[in-house]
Amino acid sequence: QVHLVESGGGLVQAGGSLRLSCVASHSISSFDAMAWFRQAPGNQRELVASIYTIGGSNYADSVRGRFTISRDTTKNTVYLQMDSLRPEDTAVYYCNGKTTALNPKYDRNYWGQGTQVTVAS
Repeated sequence: QVHLVESGGGLVQAGGSLRLSCVASHSISSFDAMAWFRQAPGNQRELVASIYTIGGSNYADSVRGRFTISRDTTKNTVYLQMDSLRPEDTAVYYCNGKTTALNPKYDRNYWGQGTQVTVAS
């Protein structure tokens, strides 16, 4: 069974920084991609940033230039460095690990329990 455990959330003033961590129970290289999603009250869960085992990363337009996703395979950990935080970044942040198959119906997504990030204005 795969477990993903997030940490690092909290309360921060606008303009501040936080670093989220996601520790996986399995080698993160076994996932095709690792990602951070977020969900604010009343909103759908949205993709924030993703990083691919074959290389490369992707960001939502709303966070590009402010957030950085990275990984440490020796620690089975994925990070999300969040700088210049804004009140609209307030949400529960979820770690995601995805494995893909030739047939998409066999794709698998794994989720952490989430960590709350609150940005005060």
